[in-house]
Amino acid sequence: MRLEKKTAVITGAASGFGKGMAERFRAEGANVVIADLNEEEGQALADKIGALFVNTDVSQKKEMDNLVQQTVSEYGTIDIFVNNAGFTHRNCPLLEVEESTFDKIFQVNVKSIYLSCKAVIPIFRKQQKGVFLNIASTAGVRPRPGLVWYNSSKGAVISMTRSLAIELAPENIRVCAINPVAGKTGMLPLFMGEETEEKLALFRSSIPMGRLSTPTDIANAALFLCSDEAEFLTGVCLEVDGGRCI
Repeated sequence: MRLEKKTAVITGAASGFGKGMAERFRAEGANVVIADLNEEEGQALADKIGALFVNTDVSQKKEMDNLVQQTVSEYGTIDIFVNNAGFTHRNCPLLEVEESTFDKIFQVNVKSIYLSCKAVIPIFRKQQKGVFLNIASTAGVRPRPGLVWYNSSKGAVISMTRSLAIELAPENIRVCAINPVAGKTGMLPLFMGEETEEKLALFRSSIPMGRLSTPTDIANAALFLCSDEAEFLTGVCLEVDGGRCI
């Protein structure tokens, strides 16, 4: 039980990578809080694994604060906070993305980390320890055409992770990130522009290990980075990408 007696909040955990992390963390003994706007799938997962579901729009301060308050009320504290919720635009030329879509990308992917820090760092400081894990992307390391604004938001997540890590390290608060390569999740059709077998095959061919990522791949890496085994790691932005970024 590598996370026994720890409490972990995972945003965007009703499906995809977040769901994989929620299931794995719970299996490793953690109290898990599933934060998502998808109430039906989020509550179903919470009931299945014995977790707490909190309906949350991570781009809104009041809802982030409510998420943290409900977690502390239920479990007493927070040990791990995973910023996993994400949003993207469809693969297209950069000038075709509407301003409202651009704003939402940065509110969900970037501002949410700011809001989580404002709400959670006081708790981490009080207990003199804690872990943030941000789910960035290989898009922030090796950008692909057609995803300029999404790529840029994930580049910001990587920079925020390293900046937070260096400032918070003296307080024993660790901040790491995972950069997944694209996986078979709900956002894959948007990344592809059009999810055809030909496009999928072309993308898989750009990954040296020959396949997309899976929720299990991300959950395994997240488990290590959030566990006490990684207590001397901070500022790490780990590519889980089958060699894509080499």
